[in-house]
Amino acid sequence: MRTTLLTMIAAVSLALPATAQTLDRIKETGQLNLGYRLDAKPMSYALETGEPAGYTPLVCVRVAQAITNHLKLDDLQVQFVPVDSTDRFEKVVNGEVDLHCGAATITMERRAMVDFSVPVFIDGTSLILRKDAGEQFSDLAGKKLGVRRATTTENALVNSLTGAAVVAEVVRFADHEAGMAAMESGEIDAYFADQSILVGLYASSPERDQFKMSTDILTVEKQGIVMARGDSELRDVVDKAVSQMYANGQMQSILKEAIPSLTPGIALQALYMVAPILD
Repeated sequence: MRTTLLTMIAAVSLALPATAQTLDRIKETGQLNLGYRLDAKPMSYALETGEPAGYTPLVCVRVAQAITNHLKLDDLQVQFVPVDSTDRFEKVVNGEVDLHCGAATITMERRAMVDFSVPVFIDGTSLILRKDAGEQFSDLAGKKLGVRRATTTENALVNSLTGAAVVAEVVRFADHEAGMAAMESGEIDAYFADQSILVGLYASSPERDQFKMSTDILTVEKQGIVMARGDSELRDVVDKAVSQMYANGQMQSILKEAIPSLTPGIALQALYMVAPILD
């Protein structure tokens, strides 16, 4: 990535608002806290310098610009706060972060806790497997299948195995790096994750010549920016900012910058076409 997020925040002037209580708190404190994942490359991760990087944090930089302009603040301090898959929504609920800018799939269960912006990305559960492995789902019978625990991907994998009456051993990992390491060592036969994350794992693996990425997906999952539930003013500001980015082509540019090796699939191309239209 040519320009770091912190440099961009310092360099650009900002534009639009957030939610009632959240916006009031931001204006009072002069600080906007953006949560981001350290371990969801290329969607959200940390550089070796410790700075945030990835597609969704880049999107949130533009959203932060909108919030700054909306609040008419001359010096809004924007801080990225590391979160993980176990505490990201809790930190939004308790106000520790104002927006979560990681890889967060929109689900009804999660919407009971938090709200989401309009979709900023469409992903899907897929897998990396051995180059000589069969790609039919039935070929996974009797195999060891890796997945990160406590994720929508884990649910999708278990449900798909049950629905297809395929018996396989599901091996759960604490993070994607551990899962990919197990693939490289031959401990598991396939690793499941969002396609966007698999792209990063595959590209950075020293053993990638031994693997292939499946072209099939088990799910189609919309991802959004996470915010406090019921904070309609904030959501209105965030949604308008994201919609403007779709309208002026920034979303496509951000994707190309953050994940240059990823070609938008049919679902993501459709999202560009059906994104909300500004009045």
